[in-house]
Parts: sequence; structure tokens; C-alpha cells
Amino acid sequence: MVVTGATGYVGGRLITELLHAGFRVRATSRHLSSLRRFPWFEHIEPVEADLRDPADVARLCDGADSLFYLVHSMGDSREDFEEVEQETARNVATAAENAGLRQITYLSGLHPKDIPTEKLSKHMRSREKVARILLDSAVPSIVFQAATLIGSGSASYEMIRHLTERLPIMVAPKWIDNLIEPISIRDALYYLVASVDLDEPVNRAFDLGGGHRYRFSDLLRLYGKERGLKRFIRAVPLPLPMDTLSGMWIALVTPAPLGLSVPLAQSMAKDSVTTEHDIAEFIPDPAGGLADYPTSVRRALHREQTGTVETSWDGSWRKAALVDPAQRDVAQSQPTDAEWSGHTVYTDIRTSTTSIQRDKLWEVIEGIGGDRGWYSAGPLWTIRGLLDKIAGGPGLGGRRDPVHLRENDRVDWWRVEKIVPQERLVLRAEMKLDGRAWLIFELSGATDSNGHPTGETKYTQRALYYPQGLAGRLYWGAMLPFHRIIFPVMVKNILKAAEHKS
Repeated sequence: MVVTGATGYVGGRLITELLHAGFRVRATSRHLSSLRRFPWFEHIEPVEADLRDPADVARLCDGADSLFYLVHSMGDSREDFEEVEQETARNVATAAENAGLRQITYLSGLHPKDIPTEKLSKHMRSREKVARILLDSAVPSIVFQAATLIGSGSASYEMIRHLTERLPIMVAPKWIDNLIEPISIRDALYYLVASVDLDEPVNRAFDLGGGHRYRFSDLLRLYGKERGLKRFIRAVPLPLPMDTLSGMWIALVTPAPLGLSVPLAQSMAKDSVTTEHDIAEFIPDPAGGLADYPTSVRRALHREQTGTVETSWDGSWRKAALVDPAQRDVAQSQPTDAEWSGHTVYTDIRTSTTSIQRDKLWEVIEGIGGDRGWYSAGPLWTIRGLLDKIAGGPGLGGRRDPVHLRENDRVDWWRVEKIVPQERLVLRAEMKLDGRAWLIFELSGATDSNGHPTGETKYTQRALYYPQGLAGRLYWGAMLPFHRIIFPVMVKNILKAAEHKS
């Protein structure tokens, strides 16, 4: 199987699913370095190719059975992107015919059928023209026309996430009440994989949706409901080109880049719902049926809401993802997603290299809290504890044992989530917060600029905060001046206490 667009949101996840289904995969990118960052790299045949070069495309298709065409220009600001997309589509169609490919599968966008191609937005128009090139080619092509993909990391979902998290009140243009039929990334991948395993090749376009219609404003409200956020949303008619202006506004209030937010807003200027479900004649619905939007959101939020900070932040799942299906939930965030995607996370990270013995450092770390305090600005911690107590939180509640800790122990307003002796202590906050917080202490062997061990110890201290809604973001901003006092002093005093024990 050839996968173009392998480094994209869908392509990167599709390859994992294809490998689990037993397919051999050939993935392409203009630069091999872009492929090496994925956990599946060692399990695929990587090919460096430029789809605008017919010779490269011919080499890519040689000996292959089927091809996934997942290349599109979303986020591309070049004026000639439409011509480039059509050129690459023709190159792929020609090479696929010459190589005798059995099937091409293209993931396009869903749009009203009664609107002429030339009246569509630039990006949707370009997708429609690419679809026509493939459908008119000699190789049977399945074109899936899908609306919004719901999964952590997808552009549309991240826009919904950040708008809802950041804006308690939204006064928006009328398109916010347009109809949309989202589909979960898990279900979309199911259809993509199944499309290359049919008894006979198929040449036609299919609408692809989740089977449930919503107004876009509903998507915002329902996301807020899953997150426990009440949102006031009102549509207001305005005599302005609001799709473009809305895209600019989205780029201003969310991390989404302008080149992505504008075409997203333009694509939502019209209803985006299915008019048929003919794909069921060729591919049965997923076991258990298609997921509705709230279910899709819950899947995307699962790691953030129920997972520990370790599963959210370390990379241990990367290798396991190719072995254990439970570790490869495509609906959740992955380290290779765009930097601006995913839940907003605020961090305070401090590091120091020391010659102090690791066991002495660990003794201080494991004994933190309770009567020994937090090694910085004691009165500030006391005041914060009293405020938490008044708000109904645990306050500074001490600890079970003054010397040793074990998982699930309480340490003042923290809970021990993970402890690895002389390596890592992860504390999860139980204080009253509009969000979730962790304080992490880590010890590791220090290395020089060449990666060689120095014999010293590297101390790392991380505070992580997942804000919930606007109040959570304001809280972090209000606490920043105190953090800039507390956390550097904490590092200094922990090292000093360990030195006294040496």
C-alpha cells in the first residue's frame, strides 16, 4: 500500500491502522527526516519523493497494489496551489495506470451538491477538481467526501476545543448555525482501510459522515458539556464576508495558524451534511455503529481527563503502539500532531546539574511536604493552603509517613501518582482548581554536549497545568509572579538540603 501525505494528521494515523491490518506499507515524503519521527518508521518502506516529479511518482507506484491520496493544500498560502494540486493528481493518476494499481482512495471534503464547483471556496474547489481527475482516470478511485473529523489533533476539532476553552461568551456570524455532520477519526480510518480490501475495485464518490447532524454551535456547546464548561453562544447576521473575517478571528484567539483557520471557516460557510450512505453497500458500518459527536469528543479527551500525566507526557507508548492496540487510540493526541494542537498546557520547568549524590537528593525529594515544607516561601504555601481549605479543598494536610512515599499517598494537597525510587516522583494536585496540575521531580545522569556521561546528576523540576476554561487560564496568569519566586527557590533549597546530608 502506498500512502501519500504520510506525515499528515490522517496519514500518520492511517499507517498505524494499515500495519495492524497486516498490510505492507510504502510511505512517502519529500524529506525522509519527516518520516523518521513517527513510531512506525522502522516498519514501513520509506520513499523520498516529490509528487510534482513524474519520475518520482512512477518509482513510488512501481510494484504497489493500491494508493492512498491524502495530499491537500490546507494551510498552503500560495496563489497557485490549485494548479499544483491538479498537477500532482494527474501525475499520480498516470503513474498508477502505468504501474497497474488496483485502487486509489482519496479523502476529500463534504459540500452541498447543488453548488457549482466554481462557487465553492478555493480549497474545497481544489479538492473537487482533484477528485474529478482521479475519478476520470484509468484506475478505479474511491473518493470519500467527509466533513469535520473529530479526534485530538485534527484541525477542526482543535478549533472547537480552543474556542470553547477560551471564550465563555461567543457572538458569532450566522454560519455558526449551519448544519454539519462530523465523523470520528476512528470511523474515518475504518473506511479508509476497508476501501483497499474490497472484492472488486470501485470507482465513485461516497459521502462520509457520522450519521448525526448538528449545528456548528451545537459542537461548541457539546464540547463544553463534556468539559464541564457552560458557554453562551449567539449567532448574529452581519453584512460582511464573515467566513474570511471569522478565520482571522479564530487565528487570533486560538493557536491555529491563519493559513489553516481561514479555509476552515470558509468551509463552514455552507451546510456540510451527507445526502447518501451508499458506502454501506460496499463496506458495512463499523462494529457497534458510527460514533456520535459526544462519543467522539470523549474519546479525544480520554487521556486528558482520565489518563495520568505520565501517559500524557512521556513517549513510552510509542513502541507499545505497534504491539498493543490499547496504546494506539487514534482519537487521542500523538506527539507527532501539530505543535499548536492538543490541550493547552502551561509549564514551569527548572533544571540543575550537581555533583551531589543521587541518593541524598532523592532523600530530600521523597521527604518533601508535611512538617518539612516545600523548601521555598513557607508563608506563601501556608496562605495558599488556608485559601484552599476555605474553598473546600484539602489544604496543607500533611503526609502518611515523614520519610517514605508510596503511590496514592497524600502529601498536603497533592497525591502521589507515580514514584520510581531515585528517578521520578509525580504529584497530582487535589487542591481546588479550574484545571488539573502536577508537580514532577526527576533525577537522571547528566551528559556533556556530545551525550557522554559526566558522572553528575541532573535534577529536573516540572510544574504542569491543564487549565479548564477562561478561569483556569486567568488563574495561571495570576500565579505567575508567585511561581517565579517559589520554583527557583525550591530548586536551590532542595539542592542545599541534599548537600547538607552528603
